[in-house]
Amino acid sequence: MSVEEGTANHGRLLGSVRGPQDVKRMTAEQLDILAAEIRDFLIAKVSRTGGHVGPNLGVVELTLAMHRVFDSPRDRLLFDTGHQAYVHKIITGRQEGFDKLRQRGGLSGYPNQAESEHDLIENSHASTALSYADGLAKAYALRGEKRAVVAVVGDGALTGGMCWEALNNIATAGNPLVIVVNDNGRSYSPTIGGLADHLSSLRLNPGYEKVLDTVKDALGNTPFVGKPMYEVLHAVKKGIKDAVAPQAMFEDLGIKYVGPVDGHDVPAVETALRAAKNFGGPVIVHAVTRKGYGYRAAEEDEADRLHGPGGAFDIETGKLLAAPSVKWTHVFADELVKVADERPDVVGITAAMAEPTGIATLARKYPERVYDVGIAEQHAATSAAGLAMGGLHPVVAVYATFLNRAFDQVLLDVAMHKLPVTFVLDRAGITGPDGPSHYGIWDMSVFGVVPGLRIAAPRDSATLREELREAVAVDDGPTILRFPTGTVAADLPALRRVGPVDVLAESARTDVLLVAVGSFAGLGTEVATRVAEQGYGVTVVDPRWVRPVPAELVELAAGHRLVVTVEDGVRVGGVGSALAQAMRDADVRVPVKDLGVPAGWHPHGTRAQILADLGLTAQDVARDVTGWISGLDAQSVDPRQPDQAAAQN
Repeated sequence: MSVEEGTANHGRLLGSVRGPQDVKRMTAEQLDILAAEIRDFLIAKVSRTGGHVGPNLGVVELTLAMHRVFDSPRDRLLFDTGHQAYVHKIITGRQEGFDKLRQRGGLSGYPNQAESEHDLIENSHASTALSYADGLAKAYALRGEKRAVVAVVGDGALTGGMCWEALNNIATAGNPLVIVVNDNGRSYSPTIGGLADHLSSLRLNPGYEKVLDTVKDALGNTPFVGKPMYEVLHAVKKGIKDAVAPQAMFEDLGIKYVGPVDGHDVPAVETALRAAKNFGGPVIVHAVTRKGYGYRAAEEDEADRLHGPGGAFDIETGKLLAAPSVKWTHVFADELVKVADERPDVVGITAAMAEPTGIATLARKYPERVYDVGIAEQHAATSAAGLAMGGLHPVVAVYATFLNRAFDQVLLDVAMHKLPVTFVLDRAGITGPDGPSHYGIWDMSVFGVVPGLRIAAPRDSATLREELREAVAVDDGPTILRFPTGTVAADLPALRRVGPVDVLAESARTDVLLVAVGSFAGLGTEVATRVAEQGYGVTVVDPRWVRPVPAELVELAAGHRLVVTVEDGVRVGGVGSALAQAMRDADVRVPVKDLGVPAGWHPHGTRAQILADLGLTAQDVARDVTGWISGLDAQSVDPRQPDQAAAQN
């Protein structure tokens, strides 16, 4: 039977599951069948829409066991990272929503309070659940409520520093709390870091001598400290033996440990969870799972176990069905390697996202010059500061949404020291299917306040390559290069350049200066054509470097009757706001209208759908611009005349 045939009716047992109570009634044999049906269901549904298939195939039995032992929603089940919650959604009555997973009107790819009472935290930023759990457990204890709190932490989340801050507090408080470590050894790709290495040793349960040999081999590759350090470790054998014991790792914190248990054995996981539930204090249950378990295409995918296909894929091969296209990420990755060929001081850093951000391309050619720090953006930023202090130029590649987590480090650890660090923000602006937590709409506003930081927004492949080179050429402070997701826009050559500002279209009439930021450049030229049909002239410019505001942009603004900015970031504190302030400072009294994303939580859907909802299409913008400039005509006011502007104000 094919996967498609097996899921036509969601499977005999799966079709009968409307809530956790149905899973609790099943026998061990039925649970095995149900697990297989859930895997078939996941593969069939996600193959049509894209989504996080690999991580969820690995937590099927684990999630079944959790819902059999605990009573959701009274007992709170928290998933970290949140993309591991598909099976939880299936069990809690949301099977039908998977037909439109990550699509408008369908299920979110993460826990979502609006979908179900079984979802509490809408977390797609990793390493947060233990902090939520700590607060929940304290609240229930203070209120005298007997409710269990369970945090599933895995798929790389334990590489984040917040987890360890939370563990310290959880141990100190001593409240009942179950921490399920979903140990699959991977996040997007093989998990990075000392903790990950330690869990790997637990997963394999090696003997002491084998561990010592591993340590010796690793240290042997570190010529300056390797041999002396190995000799020290050899002299404290007992300490090393204790260090690789599971109990020593967590119980020194004051947290009891159960495991490792086979995360694909429902009875074994149930036994461990019941023991943890009845203990009365914080307990870690260490479950060993395999990402992509039960699906050959995922298990054979060495890059990321089919972590999160961005669209429909072939069930047999796991390959995307859409024809390959040149992505913004590909252009960045290609140019970064070329820059690194020319500049041996350029190094790459990423936070557990080497493949999705393109840093993996650099790593394949210069593995010694790339550092994957795990899900630890704060550490990435400050480590980059150290690299810059040491004479290198780090290029830190992360999703735009995730750099929000490192604002303090960018501000005080990098910018205050005027360090040459380039942050490359992939998935900037409205990204679509992954929803509000993944939208990269905050960066130009949030980081625009950082003194000495320069922000570039390329419009196409050529300007991305050019602006990356300009960014790494800066040696007296940090830079940000931001670009959207998806297929890179067709090259849009400039008519001329004024300072750093590219003029993309102009008219004999100077009615409107349209400042089109980054990927909105093409929209800007289309708007100019539409507005020209109404008899008005529009000059379209791409500032290229949006922060600080170029003086030349202010000068161009002074020569027009109206300035309109269009950006795919939040309006509050955005490019339009900054330009208006720069114009006020220069006593340029031309009115400014800023179009952008309203600050808020915008639902998931395609980028085109959401931009249409926000009125950020060529048709909408042209209508707005025409209305504004015709309104100035109706008022018979020329804002370039100080006395008339004063009267207007």
